Amino acid sequence: MKETPTLFSLNLQDEAATLWVAQQFSKACGHTKALIFLEGPLGAGKTTFTRGFLSQLGYLGKVKSPTYTLVESYFVSNIQVYHFDFYRLNDPEELAFIGITEYLNEAAICLIEWPENGKGFLPEPDVIIHIEYSQDARKLSCEAKNDVGQKILSSFMRLNSQKRA
Repeated sequence: MKETPTLFSLNLQDEAATLWVAQQFSKACGHTKALIFLEGPLGAGKTTFTRGFLSQLGYLGKVKSPTYTLVESYFVSNIQVYHFDFYRLNDPEELAFIGITEYLNEAAICLIEWPENGKGFLPEPDVIIHIEYSQDARKLSCEAKNDVGQKILSSFMRLNSQKRA
């Protein structure tokens, strides 16, 4: 059996491409409990990715970055999704006060922006998605960190190859 790479990257020409990739990634996750880190500089497209991810599940409302609330909760298509933003986190110990372990122990998909600000309190993710500026576009790279992440990326790559065929 051919093993799928645990790391790959894509070029995203515009916001529509980011939304489309996020929708495909959401399909690949299915109902799998997953911890997904979203990394990249301000304005790179982490919240846009989350918006595309949720729209694939059928969420039609506004998706805002939970910069001040730290977490936004979505229950859509019988899937619990938590969107975290730790940009304004002053100390990783603050995560204990919001009950981070309860969120992470649920059968949910957790998308975390600025995970580096929670270092020491967050477990290893299943997948890391890094979005960065690349001239006039964006570059998105994904890395599976364990078997769950590998399964998600394998499914994502199958979906992606079907669209190109």
